[in-house]
Amino acid sequence: MVVSVAATGPGTGAEPWQFRFSPPRPRGGRWLARRHTTASIIDSTVKARCVKAAIITATQTTTTERRERIPEQCSRAQPQRAAMVLSHASSSRDDDTVACTFASRYVRERLPRYRMPERSIPREAAYQIINDELMLDGNPRLNLASFVTTWMEPECDKLFMDSLNKNYVDMDEYPVTTELQNRCVNMIAHLFNAPIKEDETAVGVGTVGSSEAIMLAGLAFKRKWQNKRKEQGKPCDKPNIVTGANVQVCWEKFARYFEVELKEVKLSEGYYVMDPVKAVEMVDENTICVAAILGSTLTGEFEDVKLLNDLLTKKNKETGWDVPIHVDAASGGFIAPFLYPELEWDFRLPLVKSINVSGHKYGLVYAGVGWVIWRSKEDLPEELIFHINYLGTDQPTFTLNFSKGSSQIIAQYYQLIRLGFEGYKNIMENCQENAAILREGIAATGRFDILSKDTGVPLVAFSLKDSSRFSVFDISENLRRFSWIVPAYTMPADAEHVAVLRVVIREDFSRSFSERLASDIQKILHELDARATHAVTWVSTATAAAAQSDDDGVVAKKSALEIEGEVAARWRNAVNKKKTGVC
Repeated sequence: MVVSVAATGPGTGAEPWQFRFSPPRPRGGRWLARRHTTASIIDSTVKARCVKAAIITATQTTTTERRERIPEQCSRAQPQRAAMVLSHASSSRDDDTVACTFASRYVRERLPRYRMPERSIPREAAYQIINDELMLDGNPRLNLASFVTTWMEPECDKLFMDSLNKNYVDMDEYPVTTELQNRCVNMIAHLFNAPIKEDETAVGVGTVGSSEAIMLAGLAFKRKWQNKRKEQGKPCDKPNIVTGANVQVCWEKFARYFEVELKEVKLSEGYYVMDPVKAVEMVDENTICVAAILGSTLTGEFEDVKLLNDLLTKKNKETGWDVPIHVDAASGGFIAPFLYPELEWDFRLPLVKSINVSGHKYGLVYAGVGWVIWRSKEDLPEELIFHINYLGTDQPTFTLNFSKGSSQIIAQYYQLIRLGFEGYKNIMENCQENAAILREGIAATGRFDILSKDTGVPLVAFSLKDSSRFSVFDISENLRRFSWIVPAYTMPADAEHVAVLRVVIREDFSRSFSERLASDIQKILHELDARATHAVTWVSTATAAAAQSDDDGVVAKKSALEIEGEVAARWRNAVNKKKTGVC
């Protein structure tokens, strides 16, 4: 029996090859009975090979070639029953196409850093290069230095990604997005007890974060103060603002950028927030406002806004001034209403004229959204609002930038209606409980003083009781070996000698994380204790051996370089003893 196999690869002019199958010699009369069965089996086998070869060919050729070859392959296979198509790979491919990802020239050449490259590269190569570099970043969810949200629900993520190409400033083109922003402003205003009716529109705006919100609020205070001073015929060239030394750097930026004197209330050991009594004492006729912090960046503590309001009200009556209060609730604005509803810090206090809050912190949205709310229209001077119509309709705008994304605003609205008051309360209570667990674990070591308070932002700030052998900076550095990013820093003016570690508890920081972090801190303490003990012993030994007597009894001192060499040698020996041979 003869079977033909056609070689039909590109550029082949070969004749079909022939293979001869020699069936076994017949035994008796059985061959005639089995001949048809054997032929049927061979026929089925060859037919299966033909189909398999056609599939391989279809996957190895281009779409155009595949469309041209399949009919031809089928027509050849049917009459011959045993035709098998063989394809040959083209040798004209570009080397970069067939090269492995990490052997292509795009990853073997030096990456551009300062100048745009002359030639383009494939999108796959660009992605791989950048993705590989980003692998060296820390894990956002283990970044315990940041208050900023690092996790949202998949549905919120989808809304976020679907809106990346929308420019929020095009209000006429995206009227629904503008409406969602207005709804967020009204919801937050009611959450902060603004004196507005149910059908009344609140006064506020979305920003790219609390820094921009603070700039806008500060500008409103400055302009309103200047207008009043001009009406009274008094100089208005020396405005100042009173804050605590614990404020975030954006307040210093505002003061420097907009030429406002920043009067800071100094901190003291054990009291790391603004003292309302000292703050009111610093107020004068040029003070445009006093800024209170609801959730200090350093320790998470809430400042006493109610006491500040009472003291300032009394001083205003005595002097005839009208100094207002701004509340920087960047961190605490989405915490206090749910955990401490009875705490008076918001628009329930008459002197509170504006409040800012970060949607990308405990508002539970990815980075890029903040809010500023004013008590009433009278607190936002009209001359600061611009009106434009070149986008299709009259649009009022009061921002420091123009174009910005819509994703964060849409995500904020999702969180507000998805979670509601109940959902936010549950999340904040969970954060508070996890902070308490971590606080207990750290306190159980007996090595730290806990500086953060039970009331405030859910975080744990703590300092070493004894820093003579190692510091909080050593602990912070060693925690990175376990992938934790925990900041270490010193306190501001008049408390600079206090160095602190701080762990921020966010929604995605679970109880198991709290327990694991406390355990890792305990491990690091043991390691640092051991290193400190060995270091003291070796230095003492090296120092004692630095003075040696020669044959004449003369004492010969070793140089500092020689002492360092001996200490280094002892370190190397200790490390070598710990080696296990396992990488």
